[in-house]
Amino acid sequence: MPPQRRRSRKASTNGAVRQQVTQRIPRRSSLGVIDAAGCESIFEAVLDVLHTTGLLVEDTVATEMLVSAGCTNEGSRVFFPPDVVRKALETVPRSISFYRQDGTLALSTDEDIPRFGTAVNCVQVLDPRTDEYRPCVLSDIRDHGRMQEALPHIDFAASLGYPSDISAEEEALKSAQALLETTQKPIFFTGHDEHGVRKIWETMATRVGGMGNLADKPIGLDLVGPVSPLKLGGETCQRLIMAARWMLPVVCYPAIFPGMACPLTLAGAITQATAESLAGVVLSQIAQPGAPVMSGSSVMPMDMRRADMAIGSPEYALAGLGAADVFRHIGVPCWVGSGCTDAHDIGAQAMAEASASLQATSLTTTSLTHNLGVLSSGRTGSMEFLVACDELAAMSTKFAAGIEVNADTIALETIKRASVDNSYLTDPHTLARYKTEMWMPNLFQRDSLDNWQSAGQPELRARLKEKTLSILNGG
Repeated sequence: MPPQRRRSRKASTNGAVRQQVTQRIPRRSSLGVIDAAGCESIFEAVLDVLHTTGLLVEDTVATEMLVSAGCTNEGSRVFFPPDVVRKALETVPRSISFYRQDGTLALSTDEDIPRFGTAVNCVQVLDPRTDEYRPCVLSDIRDHGRMQEALPHIDFAASLGYPSDISAEEEALKSAQALLETTQKPIFFTGHDEHGVRKIWETMATRVGGMGNLADKPIGLDLVGPVSPLKLGGETCQRLIMAARWMLPVVCYPAIFPGMACPLTLAGAITQATAESLAGVVLSQIAQPGAPVMSGSSVMPMDMRRADMAIGSPEYALAGLGAADVFRHIGVPCWVGSGCTDAHDIGAQAMAEASASLQATSLTTTSLTHNLGVLSSGRTGSMEFLVACDELAAMSTKFAAGIEVNADTIALETIKRASVDNSYLTDPHTLARYKTEMWMPNLFQRDSLDNWQSAGQPELRARLKEKTLSILNGG
């Protein structure tokens, strides 16, 4: 295992931020699916892949940098000796902090409070006003920004789709600008090439007073990744080098499909995905030691009956948990994906799949979870479903907090006092905690049967639509 690395600044309690995220309790429970021995076995296999199989690196500057640091190459394929990888891992910051545009701390990758956000890559949206499945347009991105700003358990923002009414050359920048204008939360984005991403970073820098301020308190994260199997494309290399030299954060990870572009087994898929990600991490650290870089869950299980992604599957959550265990073991910040579904509508399947994955990933060894609010195996972005996932995220956070045990919560004196006349309901211990001890839903039904029937038996989908439209209409 690599030696312990230095720890960057850790998130602290900030009043302005905490007001945004009410009832957020630090996680006490955790779920690991790969033990230390298993993580080390995967890491050793990753080192073997990087050293003996290597990666195709499609950028001359990146290849020259890697070779000058001790890698070897045969044509465009670069081989990474274990000592080069370990040396690079020594300089990776153990944590990355993200900020709101006003300069207040939003979140950190190493804190004990689960943090949630949505996705960037949906090709269509489910319109909450018309219930129509249609291509995303730029006005949707603005709506998404306002929605994410209003939801208390959505901690970082993303576009939730690509605007089809904007040219390919401008859509990434226009999407980022639309989010910057509608939410203060950190914005996680992607782009087509180094030039487009450069414009996004420069736009963010302008809003916070310069590139130095942006590096000191980043308000964005560039999503970039290798191509499976085992390739660092030119555009990926250029964005990694640019961000590293500016000391701006990137997340480097592939979207990898077991049985099609990597081994079918989850352990094999995590091994290859980690090798691909670490190649980018190494490049980042060679370009600028200490540059903020992270990775994460990138394994997209396939339903072989239809040769399509199954992101509502238990394997998707398991792969995220397993990847988080491995990256924690080697000291690289990461995130996981959950809160998404293979269903096309916001019904029982969508709620069941999103709830199961959010409960699991809230217990993982990283604080960041993305992909909330996504239907149709990642193809459809839905603001109504994001509202539902905000509620599920609140429930999952409460579950992950576990049970606090101390003299006050054991309540021995309360038992002795109130048990005599069964006065628990009016006891000071109860009165001091009845509003905070139990999680209270905003959308989920807890009325009596009679009240529910007398109200016309309202369905969850109707409540989701009502809240979504209320936010969009400024309510």
